[in-house]
Amino acid sequence: MGIPERREREKTERRKAILGCARELILERGVERVSMEEIAQKAELSKATLYLYFSGKELIFNEICEESARIFLDHISLYPDSHLDGISALRHFWHGFMELFGNFDEMIIIFKVRNFLNPGQPFVSQEEHGKSPYVDAILSTMKNLIDQCKAEKIFDSNLDSSMATRLLLMLFSNSVDSASRLPEEIRNSHVLFDQMKKAFQILIYGFASEGVHRSQLNITG
Repeated sequence: MGIPERREREKTERRKAILGCARELILERGVERVSMEEIAQKAELSKATLYLYFSGKELIFNEICEESARIFLDHISLYPDSHLDGISALRHFWHGFMELFGNFDEMIIIFKVRNFLNPGQPFVSQEEHGKSPYVDAILSTMKNLIDQCKAEKIFDSNLDSSMATRLLLMLFSNSVDSASRLPEEIRNSHVLFDQMKKAFQILIYGFASEGVHRSQLNITG
């Protein structure tokens, strides 16, 4: 390996180390209270060196969120290149989410960071945020799945797909936020995911077209 390749690898590894330290600090202190100085100390770097990699903590937080979103998109890559119907694709989306974010700490980091960067977003229309390409891609995928279910007459044709997408995102976000406020020793990932599953399924029932039986809408089973 030549010197340029070695230096590039070292830069990549240092960026990963910085992001890892920032994740630890978010869990310890909360995203609002984490500073660049603390990240530099945690990573055993000078602030000047840290600023060579990231010009501000918002960029660090955004990269954390984007990386998780990119991994999730890879994880659910079966859609849209498959022949799944809308409900089956939604089920695949749900199970992919649970499989990838089955670690409660990871969910806290992702949603805390996302809410810090886009504090009003579940209530703001998708067309207005546009700050996070991979997160936006996840939202677009969710909206496309809802549109597919509408086209297949499983969901009410009058359902506002953008609003339905934001409701689902708000469900995830609020569930994680509420659970993250509990003392660490009594947090329980299984209880959290069970509550999210029930709430997610209730919302899906509410999207249904008249006459569609609930057995056709099983997303989380």
